[in-house]
Amino acid sequence: MSAALQVTAFGLALLSTLFLLLATCTDCWMVNADDSLEVSHKCRGLWRECVTNMQDGVRTCDQYDSILADHPVKIVVTRTLMITADLLAGLALATLLLGLDCITFLKEAPCVKLKMCYGAGVILGAGSILGLVGSVWYAVDVYMERAMLVSHNIFLGVHYDFGWSCWLGMAGSTGCFVASVLLTCCLY
Repeated sequence: MSAALQVTAFGLALLSTLFLLLATCTDCWMVNADDSLEVSHKCRGLWRECVTNMQDGVRTCDQYDSILADHPVKIVVTRTLMITADLLAGLALATLLLGLDCITFLKEAPCVKLKMCYGAGVILGAGSILGLVGSVWYAVDVYMERAMLVSHNIFLGVHYDFGWSCWLGMAGSTGCFVASVLLTCCLY
């Protein structure tokens, strides 16, 4: 039972960590919500803004000026939280891999391996909370920006909605949290 639970938690942690990494690297955190009226599809991410022409599929991207330049708070905070969540999830994944019962590393010390799994669960839980806070922070800020424009009757031609990168960040964080619960609460 313990080995099956460990392998299940490892698989979920691996998939969720990949989701977190993809969410951090991709550039579709915000998408334009007016696809029917537009001839192009606009995406904004943490690192750049891209426009795809719907007729011929040509995609052009503009990198943000610099990492150190003045950016909106939502981008800086989300970048920081997501990168930290990625690093913590990667560390937890490596620790969990070494702590699995099916790995021969420290085979003579099962108590140490169990503590490694527990520690990996704690680290994974911390990373999941940071990733979830970053993703939800960004989503709430997008919603508040859109609600403010609607409440003031301002239409700029394009309004943005949550993109698939934002949803991927939330899914990866949730998966890391579930894997953390499996490792910290159910393993003993």
